[in-house]
Amino acid sequence: MYHLHIANKNYSSWSLRPWLLMTELDIEFTEIMNPFEENGSWHKFRKFSPSGLVPCLNHQKSKTLDEINVWDSLAITEYLAEHDKRVWPENITARAWARSATAEMHSGFPALRNYCPMNCGLRIQFNEQPAALNKDISRLEELWQQGFNNFGGPFLAGDKFTAVDAFYAPVIFRLQTYGLKVNEVATSYMEHMLVRKPMQTWYDEALAEEWRDIAHEEEIAESSTIIKDLRNR
Repeated sequence: MYHLHIANKNYSSWSLRPWLLMTELDIEFTEIMNPFEENGSWHKFRKFSPSGLVPCLNHQKSKTLDEINVWDSLAITEYLAEHDKRVWPENITARAWARSATAEMHSGFPALRNYCPMNCGLRIQFNEQPAALNKDISRLEELWQQGFNNFGGPFLAGDKFTAVDAFYAPVIFRLQTYGLKVNEVATSYMEHMLVRKPMQTWYDEALAEEWRDIAHEEEIAESSTIIKDLRNR
């Protein structure tokens, strides 16, 4: 049985990745919510995650075997792929591209991460959109266009949802939150993903959360204008 430790859905982009992957592929798991704490969550998260970070997957293969802990969203993805071939595309070319695009998202796009932290419930407008952010958006458009051109869609690596879609799902929420303009292909993919039931479930539950990261939200307000707060209070 899989047990997936995650944190607040409004903020935790890293948690969304394996949660969405497992939900979309109907991989049965128990969700364990571990809310962030205002003064840091490392000590709290260390109780279940060696890195003190989320997500962390716990796998009890059988009553007679020790539990297996897998931390970091990419490591979790590869672990799941050892047990389920649907995690990556079947086609070797699509699979190589999907792995590369996933790794690029995992370690790249620094401006998109820094200037646009995930906050599902807000609608935000930049006072001045940073040039570095524009560069990341251009690369995002290029990458998604390549996926659609090479593999035909409607997902990034073909006609089935795979890990690469899970890794770019937090970006989709960021595009929505910050009103970032992208080309027609990227907009179409974004709209396709936002109406999927697992994405809607995550979004609805994010809006229902009561916890607020005050420092995070004050930082957002310094460089941008909060247009709407859609969260349930």
